Amino acid sequence: MTEHRGPIGDPHGHAWRGTDGPEALDALGRHQPGTHAHPVTPTLTGTVGAADNRSTGRPLRMGLVGLLAGALVGGGAGAGVMALSASDGGSASSATARADVIETSRATTDVAAASATAAPSVVTVYVTGRTGSGSGSGVVLTEDGFVLTNNHVIDGGGGGGQVQVRTVDGTLHDATVVGTEPSLDLAVLRLEGADSLTPATFADSDEVVVGDLAVAIGAPLGLSQTVTDGIISATHRTVSPGGDDADAAVIDALQTDAAINPGNSGGALVDHSGAVIGINTAIASVPAGPGQAGSGGNIGVGFAIPSNTAHRIATEIMRDGTASTAVLGVRATTVTDGQVATGARLVEVQPGSPAAADLRPGDVVTAVGDRQVATSTDLTAAVRRAAPGDSVVLTVLRGAESSEHEVVLGRADV
Repeated sequence: MTEHRGPIGDPHGHAWRGTDGPEALDALGRHQPGTHAHPVTPTLTGTVGAADNRSTGRPLRMGLVGLLAGALVGGGAGAGVMALSASDGGSASSATARADVIETSRATTDVAAASATAAPSVVTVYVTGRTGSGSGSGVVLTEDGFVLTNNHVIDGGGGGGQVQVRTVDGTLHDATVVGTEPSLDLAVLRLEGADSLTPATFADSDEVVVGDLAVAIGAPLGLSQTVTDGIISATHRTVSPGGDDADAAVIDALQTDAAINPGNSGGALVDHSGAVIGINTAIASVPAGPGQAGSGGNIGVGFAIPSNTAHRIATEIMRDGTASTAVLGVRATTVTDGQVATGARLVEVQPGSPAAADLRPGDVVTAVGDRQVATSTDLTAAVRRAAPGDSVVLTVLRGAESSEHEVVLGRADV
Protein backbone atom coordinates (compact mmCIF):
# COMPACT_ATOMS: atom_id res chain seq x y z
CA MET A 1 0.00 0.00 0.00
CA THR A 2 1.08 3.58 -0.59
CA GLU A 3 -0.02 6.54 1.40
CA HIS A 4 -1.08 9.85 -0.08
CA ARG A 5 -0.32 12.74 2.21
CA GLY A 6 -1.62 16.27 1.95
CA PRO A 7 -3.49 19.01 3.81
CA ILE A 8 -6.71 17.00 3.93
CA GLY A 9 -7.78 16.99 7.52
CA ASP A 10 -7.80 18.57 10.93
CA PRO A 11 -8.12 17.12 14.43
CA HIS A 12 -11.80 17.98 14.53
CA GLY A 13 -12.89 16.20 11.39
CA HIS A 14 -13.55 19.44 9.53
CA ALA A 15 -13.45 19.69 5.76
CA TRP A 16 -10.60 17.94 3.98
CA ARG A 17 -9.31 19.18 0.68
CA GLY A 18 -9.37 17.38 -2.59
CA THR A 19 -7.09 17.94 -5.57
CA ASP A 20 -7.24 21.03 -7.76
CA GLY A 21 -8.72 20.48 -11.19
CA PRO A 22 -8.97 22.70 -14.28
CA GLU A 23 -10.43 26.16 -14.01
CA ALA A 24 -14.18 26.33 -14.57
CA LEU A 25 -15.39 27.68 -17.90
CA ASP A 26 -18.66 29.24 -18.96
CA ALA A 27 -20.60 28.29 -22.11
CA LEU A 28 -18.38 30.56 -24.19
CA GLY A 29 -15.18 29.02 -22.88
CA ARG A 30 -14.26 31.91 -20.59
CA HIS A 31 -12.59 31.30 -17.26
CA GLN A 32 -14.74 31.68 -14.14
CA PRO A 33 -12.64 33.86 -11.82
CA GLY A 34 -11.59 32.26 -8.59
CA THR A 35 -13.31 28.96 -9.38
CA HIS A 36 -11.77 25.52 -9.77
CA ALA A 37 -13.14 22.13 -10.60
CA HIS A 38 -12.67 19.18 -8.29
CA PRO A 39 -13.20 15.45 -8.62
CA VAL A 40 -16.11 14.10 -6.60
CA THR A 41 -14.17 11.02 -5.53
CA PRO A 42 -11.23 9.18 -7.10
CA THR A 43 -13.75 6.93 -8.87
CA LEU A 44 -15.61 9.72 -10.70
CA THR A 45 -14.31 11.36 -13.83
CA GLY A 46 -16.46 14.49 -13.87
CA THR A 47 -16.18 17.66 -11.89
CA VAL A 48 -18.53 18.80 -9.18
CA GLY A 49 -20.09 22.24 -9.24
CA ALA A 50 -22.52 23.98 -6.95
CA ALA A 51 -25.88 24.08 -8.70
CA ASP A 52 -26.21 27.82 -8.91
CA ASN A 53 -26.05 30.73 -11.34
CA ARG A 54 -23.38 33.40 -11.52
CA SER A 55 -22.90 36.70 -13.33
CA THR A 56 -20.96 39.87 -12.78
CA GLY A 57 -22.42 42.00 -15.52
CA ARG A 58 -21.49 39.51 -18.29
CA PRO A 59 -23.81 37.16 -20.25
CA LEU A 60 -25.53 34.36 -18.33
CA ARG A 61 -23.30 31.36 -17.93
CA MET A 62 -25.32 28.39 -19.16
CA GLY A 63 -22.69 25.67 -18.88
CA LEU A 64 -21.01 26.07 -15.52
CA VAL A 65 -18.32 23.63 -14.51
CA GLY A 66 -16.41 23.29 -11.26
CA LEU A 67 -17.12 24.32 -7.73
CA LEU A 68 -19.08 27.53 -7.85
CA ALA A 69 -19.84 29.73 -4.88
CA GLY A 70 -22.99 31.71 -5.48
CA ALA A 71 -26.28 31.62 -7.33
CA LEU A 72 -25.96 34.59 -9.60
CA VAL A 73 -27.77 35.54 -12.82
CA GLY A 74 -27.96 39.35 -12.84
CA GLY A 75 -26.63 41.88 -15.32
CA GLY A 76 -25.99 41.85 -19.08
CA ALA A 77 -27.74 39.20 -21.12
CA GLY A 78 -28.62 37.50 -17.85
CA ALA A 79 -31.40 40.06 -17.52
CA GLY A 80 -33.25 38.13 -20.18
CA VAL A 81 -33.42 35.16 -17.91
CA MET A 82 -34.36 37.39 -15.02
CA ALA A 83 -37.21 38.73 -17.14
CA LEU A 84 -38.45 35.20 -17.62
CA SER A 85 -38.18 34.66 -13.91
CA ALA A 86 -39.98 37.94 -13.20
CA SER A 87 -42.80 36.89 -15.48
CA ASP A 88 -43.34 33.92 -13.23
CA GLY A 89 -46.28 35.83 -11.87
CA GLY A 90 -48.08 33.11 -13.81
CA SER A 91 -46.09 30.47 -11.95
CA ALA A 92 -48.20 30.56 -8.83
CA SER A 93 -51.49 30.40 -10.68
CA SER A 94 -50.13 27.59 -12.84
CA ALA A 95 -49.12 25.61 -9.77
CA THR A 96 -52.54 26.19 -8.24
CA ALA A 97 -54.32 25.18 -11.41
CA ARG A 98 -52.20 22.08 -11.68
CA ALA A 99 -53.08 21.16 -8.11
CA ASP A 100 -56.77 21.30 -9.14
CA VAL A 101 -56.03 18.94 -12.03
CA ILE A 102 -54.27 16.57 -9.65
CA GLU A 103 -57.38 16.33 -7.53
CA THR A 104 -59.66 15.45 -10.45
CA SER A 105 -57.55 13.50 -12.92
CA ARG A 106 -57.44 9.72 -12.74
CA ALA A 107 -54.40 9.65 -15.00
CA THR A 108 -52.14 11.64 -12.69
CA THR A 109 -48.51 10.55 -12.69
CA ASP A 110 -46.35 10.26 -9.57
CA VAL A 111 -44.26 13.18 -10.83
CA ALA A 112 -47.28 15.43 -11.32
CA ALA A 113 -48.65 14.53 -7.89
CA ALA A 114 -45.30 15.01 -6.19
CA SER A 115 -44.67 18.37 -7.81
CA ALA A 116 -48.18 19.63 -7.04
CA THR A 117 -47.65 18.74 -3.39
CA ALA A 118 -44.13 20.11 -3.04
CA ALA A 119 -44.06 23.14 -5.37
CA PRO A 120 -45.84 25.54 -2.95
CA SER A 121 -43.00 24.91 -0.48
CA VAL A 122 -40.20 25.83 -2.91
CA VAL A 123 -39.10 29.46 -3.27
CA THR A 124 -36.63 31.48 -5.33
CA VAL A 125 -33.83 33.25 -3.46
CA TYR A 126 -32.28 36.46 -4.83
CA VAL A 127 -28.96 37.71 -3.50
CA THR A 128 -27.26 41.05 -4.14
CA GLY A 129 -23.77 41.23 -2.68
CA ARG A 130 -20.48 43.07 -2.95
CA THR A 131 -19.39 41.30 -6.13
CA GLY A 132 -22.59 40.41 -7.95
CA SER A 133 -26.23 39.47 -7.81
CA GLY A 134 -28.24 36.42 -8.65
CA SER A 135 -30.64 33.70 -7.65
CA GLY A 136 -30.96 30.21 -6.21
CA SER A 137 -33.70 28.19 -4.57
CA GLY A 138 -35.00 27.44 -1.09
CA VAL A 139 -37.42 25.23 0.85
CA VAL A 140 -40.06 26.57 3.27
CA LEU A 141 -39.66 25.29 6.83
CA THR A 142 -42.45 27.13 8.68
CA GLU A 143 -45.62 29.10 7.96
CA ASP A 144 -44.11 32.26 9.43
CA GLY A 145 -41.17 32.45 7.05
CA PHE A 146 -38.20 30.26 7.92
CA VAL A 147 -36.59 28.99 4.69
CA LEU A 148 -33.74 26.52 4.16
CA THR A 149 -31.19 27.03 1.37
CA ASN A 150 -27.51 26.41 0.61
CA ASN A 151 -24.81 28.43 2.31
CA HIS A 152 -23.09 28.97 -1.05
CA VAL A 153 -26.27 30.61 -2.37
CA ILE A 154 -26.12 33.20 0.40
CA ASP A 155 -22.41 33.75 -0.19
CA GLY A 156 -22.85 33.92 -3.96
CA GLY A 157 -22.75 37.68 -4.30
CA GLY A 158 -19.68 37.99 -2.13
CA GLY A 159 -21.71 38.31 1.08
CA GLY A 160 -22.85 41.35 2.96
CA GLY A 161 -25.70 42.25 0.63
CA GLN A 162 -29.46 42.06 0.29
CA VAL A 163 -31.43 38.80 0.30
CA GLN A 164 -34.96 38.58 -1.08
CA VAL A 165 -37.24 35.59 -1.53
CA ARG A 166 -40.14 35.14 -3.96
CA THR A 167 -42.77 32.67 -2.79
CA VAL A 168 -45.02 30.55 -5.01
CA ASP A 169 -47.79 33.17 -4.99
CA GLY A 170 -45.40 35.72 -6.51
CA THR A 171 -44.88 37.78 -3.34
CA LEU A 172 -41.35 39.15 -2.90
CA HIS A 173 -40.14 39.26 0.72
CA ASP A 174 -37.03 40.81 2.20
CA ALA A 175 -35.11 38.21 4.15
CA THR A 176 -32.38 38.00 6.77
CA VAL A 177 -29.87 35.22 7.37
CA VAL A 178 -30.69 33.47 10.66
CA GLY A 179 -27.63 31.25 10.67
CA THR A 180 -25.40 29.03 8.54
CA GLU A 181 -23.52 25.74 8.73
CA PRO A 182 -20.85 26.08 6.02
CA SER A 183 -19.38 22.62 6.67
CA LEU A 184 -22.64 21.13 5.36
CA ASP A 185 -23.45 23.95 2.90
CA LEU A 186 -26.71 24.90 4.66
CA ALA A 187 -28.26 28.22 5.67
CA VAL A 188 -31.59 29.34 7.13
CA LEU A 189 -33.37 32.57 6.16
CA ARG A 190 -36.26 34.41 7.82
CA LEU A 191 -38.73 36.19 5.54
CA GLU A 192 -40.24 39.49 6.62
CA GLY A 193 -44.02 39.72 6.61
CA ALA A 194 -44.65 36.05 5.88
CA ASP A 195 -47.44 34.36 7.83
CA SER A 196 -49.17 31.74 5.68
CA LEU A 197 -46.49 29.84 3.79
CA THR A 198 -46.73 26.11 3.07
CA PRO A 199 -44.04 24.20 5.01
CA ALA A 200 -42.41 21.26 3.26
CA THR A 201 -42.77 17.75 4.60
CA PHE A 202 -39.45 16.00 5.20
CA ALA A 203 -39.07 12.25 4.58
CA ASP A 204 -36.59 9.88 6.25
CA SER A 205 -33.61 9.95 3.89
CA ASP A 206 -32.19 6.82 5.51
CA GLU A 207 -35.07 4.94 3.86
CA VAL A 208 -34.14 6.13 0.35
CA VAL A 209 -32.84 3.38 -1.94
CA VAL A 210 -31.27 3.37 -5.38
CA GLY A 211 -33.98 3.42 -8.04
CA ASP A 212 -36.51 5.46 -6.04
CA LEU A 213 -38.28 8.24 -7.90
CA ALA A 214 -36.62 11.65 -7.44
CA VAL A 215 -38.23 14.96 -8.44
CA ALA A 216 -36.17 18.17 -8.37
CA ILE A 217 -37.95 21.52 -7.93
CA GLY A 218 -36.20 24.89 -8.05
CA ALA A 219 -35.16 27.83 -10.21
CA PRO A 220 -32.52 26.65 -12.69
CA LEU A 221 -31.17 29.63 -14.67
CA GLY A 222 -33.65 31.80 -12.79
CA LEU A 223 -36.71 29.88 -14.05
CA SER A 224 -38.80 29.53 -10.89
CA GLN A 225 -40.93 26.45 -10.20
CA THR A 226 -39.10 24.24 -12.70
CA VAL A 227 -39.73 20.51 -12.18
CA THR A 228 -37.48 17.70 -13.43
CA ASP A 229 -37.58 14.01 -12.59
CA GLY A 230 -35.37 10.96 -12.44
CA ILE A 231 -34.29 8.40 -9.90
CA ILE A 232 -31.91 8.10 -6.98
CA SER A 233 -28.75 6.93 -8.74
CA ALA A 234 -26.62 6.29 -5.65
CA THR A 235 -26.37 7.01 -1.95
CA HIS A 236 -23.33 7.87 0.17
CA ARG A 237 -21.55 9.89 -2.50
CA THR A 238 -18.83 12.11 -1.05
CA VAL A 239 -19.00 15.59 -2.57
CA SER A 240 -17.42 18.91 -1.71
CA PRO A 241 -19.26 21.75 -3.47
CA GLY A 242 -17.20 24.42 -1.73
CA GLY A 243 -13.97 23.92 -3.65
CA ASP A 244 -10.48 23.56 -2.23
CA ASP A 245 -10.91 25.81 0.79
CA ALA A 246 -9.77 24.14 4.00
CA ASP A 247 -13.19 24.87 5.50
CA ALA A 248 -15.17 23.69 2.46
CA ALA A 249 -18.33 21.65 2.88
CA VAL A 250 -18.04 17.87 2.73
CA ILE A 251 -21.34 16.04 2.26
CA ASP A 252 -22.44 12.41 2.30
CA ALA A 253 -24.85 13.02 -0.56
CA LEU A 254 -27.65 11.43 -2.52
CA GLN A 255 -26.93 11.22 -6.25
CA THR A 256 -29.72 11.68 -8.80
CA ASP A 257 -30.13 11.81 -12.56
CA ALA A 258 -33.00 14.32 -12.28
CA ALA A 259 -31.81 17.34 -14.27
CA ILE A 260 -30.19 19.82 -11.88
CA ASN A 261 -28.72 23.00 -13.32
CA PRO A 262 -27.30 26.31 -12.06
CA GLY A 263 -30.00 27.90 -9.91
CA ASN A 264 -31.34 24.64 -8.44
CA SER A 265 -29.08 25.04 -5.40
CA GLY A 266 -31.08 25.06 -2.17
CA GLY A 267 -34.18 23.64 -3.86
CA ALA A 268 -36.01 20.43 -3.05
CA LEU A 269 -35.41 16.87 -4.15
CA VAL A 270 -38.64 15.06 -3.31
CA ASP A 271 -40.01 11.52 -3.40
CA HIS A 272 -43.16 10.19 -5.06
CA SER A 273 -45.32 11.67 -2.29
CA GLY A 274 -43.78 15.15 -2.52
CA ALA A 275 -41.82 14.81 0.72
CA VAL A 276 -38.30 16.28 0.75
CA ILE A 277 -35.55 13.67 0.65
CA GLY A 278 -32.72 16.09 -0.10
CA ILE A 279 -31.60 19.68 -0.66
CA ASN A 280 -30.04 20.04 -4.11
CA THR A 281 -26.52 21.35 -3.81
CA ALA A 282 -24.12 20.30 -6.60
CA ILE A 283 -23.79 19.05 -10.16
CA ALA A 284 -21.12 17.22 -12.10
CA SER A 285 -20.15 18.37 -15.60
CA VAL A 286 -17.67 17.10 -18.13
CA PRO A 287 -14.83 19.63 -18.43
CA ALA A 288 -14.14 21.13 -21.84
CA GLY A 289 -11.58 19.32 -23.95
CA PRO A 290 -8.95 20.83 -26.25
CA GLY A 291 -10.58 23.11 -28.78
CA GLN A 292 -14.00 22.96 -27.11
CA ALA A 293 -15.81 26.12 -26.09
CA GLY A 294 -17.18 24.99 -22.74
CA SER A 295 -18.59 22.18 -20.66
CA GLY A 296 -21.35 19.75 -21.55
CA GLY A 297 -23.74 21.25 -18.95
CA ASN A 298 -26.11 18.94 -17.12
CA ILE A 299 -25.14 15.31 -17.60
CA GLY A 300 -27.57 13.72 -15.20
CA VAL A 301 -25.20 13.60 -12.24
CA GLY A 302 -26.54 15.80 -9.44
CA PHE A 303 -26.19 15.70 -5.68
CA ALA A 304 -28.39 16.55 -2.71
CA ILE A 305 -27.84 16.88 1.03
CA PRO A 306 -29.93 14.10 2.68
CA SER A 307 -33.09 15.39 4.33
CA ASN A 308 -32.25 13.94 7.75
CA THR A 309 -29.04 15.97 7.88
CA ALA A 310 -30.63 19.10 6.39
CA HIS A 311 -33.66 19.07 8.68
CA ARG A 312 -31.57 18.49 11.82
CA ILE A 313 -29.26 21.39 11.02
CA ALA A 314 -32.17 23.65 10.05
CA THR A 315 -34.00 22.90 13.30
CA GLU A 316 -30.93 23.80 15.37
CA ILE A 317 -30.36 27.03 13.47
CA MET A 318 -34.02 28.08 13.86
CA ARG A 319 -33.80 27.39 17.59
CA ASP A 320 -30.32 28.64 18.44
CA GLY A 321 -29.07 30.61 15.45
CA THR A 322 -26.29 28.06 15.04
CA ALA A 323 -25.81 24.34 14.57
CA SER A 324 -23.25 21.72 15.50
CA THR A 325 -21.63 18.91 13.57
CA ALA A 326 -20.20 15.61 14.76
CA VAL A 327 -16.46 15.02 15.14
CA LEU A 328 -14.31 11.95 15.58
CA GLY A 329 -11.14 13.76 16.64
CA VAL A 330 -8.64 12.48 14.08
CA ARG A 331 -6.54 13.64 11.16
CA ALA A 332 -6.26 11.20 8.27
CA THR A 333 -4.78 10.57 4.83
CA THR A 334 -5.94 8.36 1.99
CA VAL A 335 -4.27 4.97 1.57
CA THR A 336 -4.00 3.55 -1.94
CA ASP A 337 -3.14 0.21 -3.48
CA GLY A 338 -1.72 1.28 -6.81
CA GLN A 339 -4.36 3.68 -8.18
CA VAL A 340 -7.17 2.39 -5.97
CA ALA A 341 -8.07 4.13 -2.70
CA THR A 342 -8.52 1.59 0.08
CA GLY A 343 -9.13 3.49 3.31
CA ALA A 344 -8.40 6.43 5.60
CA ARG A 345 -5.18 6.08 7.60
CA LEU A 346 -5.16 7.95 10.92
CA VAL A 347 -2.05 10.10 11.22
CA GLU A 348 -3.17 11.86 14.40
CA VAL A 349 -5.64 11.01 17.15
CA GLN A 350 -6.45 13.99 19.33
CA PRO A 351 -6.01 13.30 23.05
CA GLY A 352 -9.33 13.27 24.88
CA SER A 353 -11.31 13.01 21.63
CA PRO A 354 -13.99 10.38 20.95
CA ALA A 355 -11.44 8.39 18.94
CA ALA A 356 -8.78 8.37 21.65
CA ALA A 357 -10.22 5.48 23.66
CA ASP A 358 -9.95 2.81 20.93
CA LEU A 359 -8.07 4.20 17.95
CA ARG A 360 -4.44 5.04 17.38
CA PRO A 361 -2.24 6.51 14.63
CA GLY A 362 -1.63 4.00 11.86
CA ASP A 363 -5.13 2.49 12.02
CA VAL A 364 -6.90 2.42 8.66
CA VAL A 365 -10.67 3.06 8.76
CA THR A 366 -12.45 1.14 5.99
CA ALA A 367 -16.10 1.63 7.01
CA VAL A 368 -18.39 3.67 9.25
CA GLY A 369 -21.42 1.49 9.94
CA ASP A 370 -22.44 0.08 6.56
CA ARG A 371 -20.91 3.01 4.69
CA GLN A 372 -17.63 2.06 2.99
CA VAL A 373 -14.68 4.42 3.47
CA ALA A 374 -12.13 4.55 0.66
CA THR A 375 -10.65 8.01 1.27
CA SER A 376 -10.06 10.41 4.12
CA THR A 377 -12.82 12.63 2.70
CA ASP A 378 -15.20 9.66 2.82
CA LEU A 379 -14.45 9.45 6.54
CA THR A 380 -15.25 13.15 6.99
CA ALA A 381 -18.53 12.79 5.09
CA ALA A 382 -19.58 9.72 7.06
CA VAL A 383 -18.92 11.42 10.39
CA ARG A 384 -20.71 14.63 9.40
CA ARG A 385 -23.78 12.66 8.32
CA ALA A 386 -24.23 11.66 11.97
CA ALA A 387 -25.24 13.93 14.84
CA PRO A 388 -23.11 14.74 17.89
CA GLY A 389 -23.69 12.05 20.50
CA ASP A 390 -24.49 9.36 17.94
CA SER A 391 -22.79 6.01 18.38
CA VAL A 392 -21.08 4.70 15.24
CA VAL A 393 -19.20 1.49 14.54
CA LEU A 394 -15.87 1.91 12.74
CA THR A 395 -14.29 -0.97 10.85
CA VAL A 396 -10.54 -0.62 11.39
CA LEU A 397 -7.59 -2.40 9.81
CA ARG A 398 -4.71 -2.57 12.27
CA GLY A 399 -1.80 -4.28 10.62
CA ALA A 400 -3.33 -7.35 8.96
CA GLU A 401 -6.20 -7.64 11.43
CA SER A 402 -9.64 -6.08 10.96
CA SER A 403 -11.78 -5.19 13.96
CA GLU A 404 -14.83 -3.10 14.86
CA HIS A 405 -14.81 -0.22 17.34
CA GLU A 406 -17.85 1.61 18.66
CA VAL A 407 -17.34 5.35 19.14
CA VAL A 408 -19.66 8.04 20.48
CA LEU A 409 -19.09 11.11 18.31
CA GLY A 410 -18.29 14.48 19.84
CA ARG A 411 -19.52 17.98 19.04
CA ALA A 412 -17.55 20.32 16.77
CA ASP A 413 -18.36 23.45 18.75
CA VAL A 414 -17.09 22.06 22.06
